[in-house]
Amino acid sequence: MKILLTGATGYIGKRLLLELVRAGHEIVCCVRDANRFNPPISIAHKIEVLEIDFSNIPADKKLPDGLDGAYYLMHSMSSSIDYEELELNIARNFRHLLFRSDIKHVVYLSGIINENSLSKHLSSRKAVEEELSKGAYHLTTLRAGIIIGSGSASFEIIRDLVEKLPVMITPKWLNTKCQPIAIKDVVDVLSSTILNTELYDQNFDIGGPDVLSYKQMLLEYARIRKLKRSIYT
Repeated sequence: MKILLTGATGYIGKRLLLELVRAGHEIVCCVRDANRFNPPISIAHKIEVLEIDFSNIPADKKLPDGLDGAYYLMHSMSSSIDYEELELNIARNFRHLLFRSDIKHVVYLSGIINENSLSKHLSSRKAVEEELSKGAYHLTTLRAGIIIGSGSASFEIIRDLVEKLPVMITPKWLNTKCQPIAIKDVVDVLSSTILNTELYDQNFDIGGPDVLSYKQMLLEYARIRKLKRSIYT
């Protein structure tokens, strides 16, 4: 299959790219600046690089022919006041560009949405999902909570706190439950979802086998690292 991979330079995109190439797919990597994209030498000859800024797409921009599916892994971590509109505009531009292609399936990695009152970032993720669902293709949304793996923003916060603070006095929300998932499992689910007709036009929460509070995750990390830590909420 020939697959469009957006977010190819991101934490998940870089790992998914390796898995897709290993599976024998043809991959077109979307990047904003080709000069800053440095894939492993071992796969550089197996991929195509497409330089494109989805926040400002030229009217005559076209995707390569023969694409079957696409991954939407673009997330703005901007702290600017208008980042929600920025994310929505990028999703809108992506959808419009795909109207000029034969892509049949898009897989979007989002965050778990299980509350009526969402944070600004999760609200933005939901708005992006709704925008992507308007496309002339099938959409599958995978919703993940905390992703565990070196380099994951959430995991690095956990590591930083536990490594530096032997005693923590924390807010009560640290007792909130979540279902973390390992980065390897995220990549496995993503790679097995593309062009799987049984998953078209649906959304799924993905998580590991353990349901833990944030406090429990901190203490579990401390146990594995053999660090004595006390947390008071």
